[in-house]
Amino acid sequence: MRLVFAGTPAVAVPALEAVAASDHELLAVVTRPDAPAGRGRGLVRSPVGAWADAHGVEVLTPAKPREPEFLDRLRALAPDCVPVVAYGALVPPSALEIPTHGWVNLHFSLLPAWRGAAPVQHAVLHGDELTGASVFQLEAGLDTGPVFGTLTDEVRPTDTSGDLLERLAHSGAGLLVAVLDAIAAGTARAEPQPADGVSLAPKLTVEDARVRWADPAFAVDRRIRACTPAPGPWTTFRGDRVKLGPVTPVANGPDLKPGELLVEKSRVLVGTATVPVQLGEVRAAGKKAMSASDWARGVRVATGEDLA
Repeated sequence: MRLVFAGTPAVAVPALEAVAASDHELLAVVTRPDAPAGRGRGLVRSPVGAWADAHGVEVLTPAKPREPEFLDRLRALAPDCVPVVAYGALVPPSALEIPTHGWVNLHFSLLPAWRGAAPVQHAVLHGDELTGASVFQLEAGLDTGPVFGTLTDEVRPTDTSGDLLERLAHSGAGLLVAVLDAIAAGTARAEPQPADGVSLAPKLTVEDARVRWADPAFAVDRRIRACTPAPGPWTTFRGDRVKLGPVTPVANGPDLKPGELLVEKSRVLVGTATVPVQLGEVRAAGKKAMSASDWARGVRVATGEDLA
């Protein structure tokens, strides 16, 4: 089939590479416009756009995919299908109807669970033991279209969202190509999503990433892993923001109040509503990430001080 690929972040690149290496013809990519990044705030190409530039593939960057110029170019390319992975913009019916087989989306959850922008983060945050990926027919609703195929993956006890998303990006790439092959062969069958089991996964905000020490240790652990690497878990110490890496709940640890710090010879503990957690990496404002022990020695944590 003739394909135009739609996607933006690095997590979409494995699927783009798989599509490019398949028996289908990659005509162009659609991605979000170049955006300011870095200290200089210069405009930077998206990872998908950068991959396409490096491989001589046409790049389309509409501010909104309903723009007449974009729709005209898509019609001129005449794709049979548009595979989508984390494109990041609402696709209007006027664009959905152009390809013969529509737009086919790789989504990182077992639909109808976790419809929305942050399915992996919510799976980790809510303690799911099993998740996966789904390839479905994109339509006007939020991740509501019929599903062509799924795969499953275990959420491991120490998985961050970044770990899990990395695995699903690669396994999902194979699923997406298999669905495209089936569509080309005329054997693909999309089944409507069940009405039961719907849950929503809105993007996690910076405030969502603030650690809540009054939660049980398991919930503190999940929140930190869910927000790693983005938007980045954080707390405050002496009124200043401090970023945290994953922590480890400590069974049978000392009795500490929520947020209370205890510096031991080889570890730093923080109290929660249940057992304490052991800090991993800590990064103070303007500093590099370091072990919690090095951080505690540097700031000279006093008895009774806490994280808030």
